[in-house]
Amino acid sequence: MTVPAALEQYLESQRERFEEDLCEILRIPSVSTDSRHRGDVRRGAEWVASQFQAMGLEAEICETTGHPIVFAQSAPVTGKPVALVYGHYDVQPPDPLSEWKSPPFEPTRRDGNIYARGATDDKGQMLTHVKSAQAWMATAGSLPIQLKFVIEGEEEVGSGGMYGFLDTNRDRLQADIAVISDTSQFAPGQPAITYGLKGIAYYELRLVGPRQDLHSGTFGGAVTNPANTLSKMLSALVDSKGRVQVPHFYDKVVPLGDEERKQFAALPFSESAFMKQIGVDGVSGEEGYTTLERRWARPTCDINGLTSGYQGEGAKTVLPSRASAKFSFRLVPNQDPHDVTVELKKMLQAMCPPGIAMELIDFHGAPGFVLPLDSPYMAAASRAIEQGFGRAPVFIREGGSIPIVNTFKEQLKIDTLLLGWGLDDDNTHSPNEKFSLADFHRGIKASACLWQELAELG
Repeated sequence: MTVPAALEQYLESQRERFEEDLCEILRIPSVSTDSRHRGDVRRGAEWVASQFQAMGLEAEICETTGHPIVFAQSAPVTGKPVALVYGHYDVQPPDPLSEWKSPPFEPTRRDGNIYARGATDDKGQMLTHVKSAQAWMATAGSLPIQLKFVIEGEEEVGSGGMYGFLDTNRDRLQADIAVISDTSQFAPGQPAITYGLKGIAYYELRLVGPRQDLHSGTFGGAVTNPANTLSKMLSALVDSKGRVQVPHFYDKVVPLGDEERKQFAALPFSESAFMKQIGVDGVSGEEGYTTLERRWARPTCDINGLTSGYQGEGAKTVLPSRASAKFSFRLVPNQDPHDVTVELKKMLQAMCPPGIAMELIDFHGAPGFVLPLDSPYMAAASRAIEQGFGRAPVFIREGGSIPIVNTFKEQLKIDTLLLGWGLDDDNTHSPNEKFSLADFHRGIKASACLWQELAELG
């Protein structure tokens, strides 16, 4: 189904205005983790709310225990689905500033991209759905389905206020499907729908030995070294074949089916290009699986940070009194983070030698997610993306985690369409974050088509 001519003309005529609005929100340094930017975060919420109010949607700024949430909705449409659109207006800190080619909060156009913190994560992608709603309201006076927008200001710091908001607003947040654009296309010019996400279980392991650092010559061999112990514990988590060694870790893992493996293999993925992109001369992981299979559909374990002993210039022969590591497991659907925690703690406690006090901190966890490929919502999204991007999307999984997807499933009983307009090299969370302006406009059109395609489902 093609979009109405008036809507298509509006999208074309408003390209410059849409880009100006994108630059406006990108200029707001809404860094949610930095208390110095609390006023800027609120200013971001006010800006988003004003966009909805200007197009005639009911909108409000909802206070939470942290930064505010913007809630907006259009009028109900009898007999048609309701879509809940989620996004966030907060951003990561821009550090290190010295590595930016242009200031992070002064949006700059280069080579067809807009460079600024938040360009792709998630202001640019979120705004595509706001602008598609604006286009329908401006040309038809209403939307073909009811849209409910939940745009939060704490996604980058754990969405603390979001979960309480969902719990107390379940009735008015009821919908048939959720829509999130905070992921990526498969490749430049190749749009994708992400139908699966990994879950996560994140920990910090702290080991304490002697009450202070000791001379490694005088005390070495007589006192248990926390750093040595930490190294042994961490190395025991994964074997030489890339298999996680936590007991019962794979008990609930659903094996990859032949059809899904064929689907992954058919994607235009170049391992050499992948290695070049990230600057390595080889890849590794669980034996028996391809790079895409390991990234998207197999559980993994990675050390995220290590601390112990002397870190200054030159040598200092100490036996450190403390050692710690932060590490995480990426989980696939059916794995339970709580089960992993129980077995991990028993395993590490059994390995802890005399003279070491151990503490395992469980920071957070979330299960994985898979949306069935035969979902009618998936088919509607595929048709919409083909209209917006001029090419049918491929279906991919993602190694990252978006915990809110599981929360929507648990609390609102709805699945989520993950429609990413970004690219893998958009430098998310890094200096010189960018977003393709062509994809920004394609995303707006795809979003506008999606509301019409969902309306046809009845």
